[in-house]
Amino acid sequence: MNILILAGSRGSINQLRPEYESFIGLARHGHNITVIIKPDSAYVPRLREAGIRMLDCYPERKICLGSIRAIRKELQSVHYDIIYATTSKTIPNAAFAAIGFPAKVVAYRGTTGGLYRHDPTAYLTILHPRVNGVICVSDAVHNEVIKKVWKNKEQVVTIYKGHNLHWYDAQPADLSEFGIKKTDFVLICAVNVRPSKGIDIMLEAANKLAHLDNLHLILAGKGMDGEPYSSMVATNAMHERIHVTGFRNDAPELIAASDILVQPSRSGEGLPRAVMESMGYGTPVVITDTGGGKEVVQDGKSGFVVPVEDPDAIAQRIEQLYNDPDLLESLSINSRRRLAEDFSSDRTVEKLINYFQKLAVT
Repeated sequence: MNILILAGSRGSINQLRPEYESFIGLARHGHNITVIIKPDSAYVPRLREAGIRMLDCYPERKICLGSIRAIRKELQSVHYDIIYATTSKTIPNAAFAAIGFPAKVVAYRGTTGGLYRHDPTAYLTILHPRVNGVICVSDAVHNEVIKKVWKNKEQVVTIYKGHNLHWYDAQPADLSEFGIKKTDFVLICAVNVRPSKGIDIMLEAANKLAHLDNLHLILAGKGMDGEPYSSMVATNAMHERIHVTGFRNDAPELIAASDILVQPSRSGEGLPRAVMESMGYGTPVVITDTGGGKEVVQDGKSGFVVPVEDPDAIAQRIEQLYNDPDLLESLSINSRRRLAEDFSSDRTVEKLINYFQKLAVT
């Protein structure tokens, strides 16, 4: 197949890797892959190394006439079977450019919520009439999208972003910069703050864990140092052992150095990348039952799943793991096994190929 891809261009290697390695995997299986990407993207060297053809006409806006013209010129010169676009900027440009061409347009959806038939902007992306199929990052996302699309419901599918364990061999961060000793027990929340991420719930749970005197909490991500969180940290019973880092390029290494990753989200999770990374590093997770995380984490086997907005349940599971190092080790081993066996990049590539081939002949 000839496949034209317009995916995310900004972000770190860790952020881009699950998506782009699947595209490289498509090429390894003999398919002709062309990627539209910014020339300064962090993943350009890796794509070049893999022999992937790249075009420099990445859209800067949701409707970018220059990009649309360049894509149409490409479609005139190459017969593409599939055009796969994955972001709010690339989907509309790909869809408009494809009008009049036989290629099937596939859009990606990575979040729950926010898709409404009465919203005109939805018709630029997932509900665009030129979109032939939708790949959802989890069943939680799929279950919402299937209710909103007008046609081709059978072409709305779930394909998880795959991972490889060898991506997670980085040396864990040295936590001594926070005054954390090797004998301490460390929790981490690694998110960019929004109300839906539930950092207030995590801090409420921390209040209930203050009696564990060698327990530390790292809050890593944009917005952690703003209100109302800074006031909540200052008045927390654990405030001297809560470490607010802001955005960190080494967030994956911080996760690797921690004992537990906590995702206290109250809504809006398609499939949290931090959860997948944490499982890859063998750091057990405690997550809420919103979104797609519960599809990956096997409760009690590769982590714990707790109800939304329940700081008592979060605190209980953390204290259980604090007091049971054997259980913590078992969850760690099972997390890596789960990722390797059920959410591998190779499996993702196989599913993409099967989906694209069936869609191309319909």
